[in-house]
Amino acid sequence: MGFTSRLSAELTPGHIGRRAVVRVRLPEGGFRDIVGVLESWQDGVIRMRRRDGSVTEVTADDVAGSRIVPQQPPTRRRGPDGPRGTG
Repeated sequence: MGFTSRLSAELTPGHIGRRAVVRVRLPEGGFRDIVGVLESWQDGVIRMRRRDGSVTEVTADDVAGSRIVPQQPPTRRRGPDGPRGTG
């Protein structure tokens, strides 16, 4: 059974503000996935903001595939008042 990717080239500048995953070709070979909110797409450069707040830039020519993904669910609280708490 082989690996089947569900990524396509569906990401466009019209998706700014949406959460997406892009698969980027690495210079040394292989790929890296970036998940985040598409912040901008100008002059062939895609800017994505990751969950930790960092911003990553990739060139559109290096993108092997992409897709829109659901918005990140809210973070669950943990502790005395959270769902796993003891209090």
